Amino acid sequence: MNICVIGAGYVGLITSLAFAKMGNNVTCVEKNIKKIDSLNNGIPTIYEEGLNDLLIDCLEKKAISFTSELDASVKKSDIVFIAVGTPSLDNGEVDMNQVYESINEISKCINRYKIIVNKSTVPVGSQKYVKDILIKNGVPCDKFDVVSNPEFLREGKALYDVFYGDKIVIGYESQKSRNIMNLLYKPFNIPIIFTSPETAELIKYTSNAFLSTKISFINEIANLCNKVGADIDTVALALGLDKRISPEFLKPGIGYGGSCFPKDTMGLISIGEKYDCPFEIVKSAVSVNNKQRVIPVDILLSEYADIRDKTITLLGLTFKSGTDDIRESPSLYIIEELLKRGAKINAYDPMVSDEIKEIYPDINYFNSMNGSILESECIIICTDWEEFRDIDLDFVKDNVKEAFIIDGRNMLSLDEAKKRNIKYYSIGKGYTN
Repeated sequence: MNICVIGAGYVGLITSLAFAKMGNNVTCVEKNIKKIDSLNNGIPTIYEEGLNDLLIDCLEKKAISFTSELDASVKKSDIVFIAVGTPSLDNGEVDMNQVYESINEISKCINRYKIIVNKSTVPVGSQKYVKDILIKNGVPCDKFDVVSNPEFLREGKALYDVFYGDKIVIGYESQKSRNIMNLLYKPFNIPIIFTSPETAELIKYTSNAFLSTKISFINEIANLCNKVGADIDTVALALGLDKRISPEFLKPGIGYGGSCFPKDTMGLISIGEKYDCPFEIVKSAVSVNNKQRVIPVDILLSEYADIRDKTITLLGLTFKSGTDDIRESPSLYIIEELLKRGAKINAYDPMVSDEIKEIYPDINYFNSMNGSILESECIIICTDWEEFRDIDLDFVKDNVKEAFIIDGRNMLSLDEAKKRNIKYYSIGKGYTN
C-alpha cells in the first residue's frame, strides 16, 4: 500500500520503517528540514538498537522517503497515519494542537478515499472529533474513514515491539476500514483486537496507567522493606510468581519517566475529571512516583546536613537504558534538587545528549564512568544501563572520597559492597551497614 506518516518523531519513525520493511511504499512527512536531511542520508534522529541498519535497508530498497511536502504525500497515499506529538498541558490535559493542525492540512489534500489513522496518544472521543473536523472542512463522508490505532512501543525495545508485539489495537467504524487495516497488519502476524474507536483510545491510557501503578506499588513496598529489614527482591519474586500478576514492572527503583507513563497517567486523570470519574488509584501512583524519583536526595540529606560544594556523580541521565530520551527522567529531578542545594555534579551516560547539556550547562559531563567518579563524594545510579553493573567497586573504594553509593536501580550486590566496606544504599534493601 501507499502509506503517509505525518511526524518523524519516535512513533512516526518506527511506524514508517516497520511498514516499509513489510513491503509498503512509505512517505514520512516532517516539518524539521534538518531531520529530513539526516534521515534521507541514513542517519537516525533517535537512538534505538538496530534502527540504523533498518533505516539504511529501507532507503536502499526505496521503500521509504522523508519529505516536508504534505500535499503530494497525502494525495498519493491509501492510508494516512497521524503520529505527531501530544504533550501534556500544565493542567494535565492533552495538547491536541499538532493533531488538529495535521487534520486541517490533510483536509485540503483528500482527492479519493483514504483511511486517516490516529497513531498519536489522544483522549477518548478524538476519533469522532477528527471526523467532525474533516466534515466541517468540506470533505465528503464517502472519501474517508477515521481509525484509532494506538502504539504500544517500549523505548529501547521499540523495534522488537513493532515486529513481535503482543497485540495490535484497531478502533474502527466501517467494515471497509477494518478490512484494509487487517490487510495492512496481517504480515506482522500479531494478534489484532478490533473494537470501537473509544475503546481503542482508552486501552492505551489504561495500559500505561496500570503499569505505572505497578511500579509505584512495588516502590512503596520497597520503601517499607528498607524500614523493616525485609528483602524487596524476594518479595517481588514471590509476587511475580503469582500467575495473576507476573514479574513485569515489579522492579523497585526511583520511579518511571519517559514520554508515555507521566503524560498518559495525567491524561487519564484529566479524562476522568471531565466525566466525573476521579481516578484515585492512578492519582496515588503519580504522587508516589513524584516522591520516589528524589529519594536519592533524601538519602543524601540524611547523611550530610549540608551538601553545598560536595561533588556528586550521577550515573545515567536517560529515563531508562536503551534510549537517548531524557523526557521526565528521574535524573532531571535529582539534578534540580542537588543544584538547589549547591552541590556540584559530575555526570556520565553512554547516550548523553546535547539536549541535556543545553538544559544544564554547568554540570561536568564525562566520557567514561571511571572518569566521572574520580574525587566525587557520592555516586547515585539513576539509569539501569548494563555497563553500571560492572562498576569496579575497588576503584570506587579507592577514588570516591566517602565510598558511598546510592543505587536507584538496584544494579549492584549488597554483599560485594559490604566486602569492600563501601557504604551502599539500595531501594528496598537499605544500607550495607
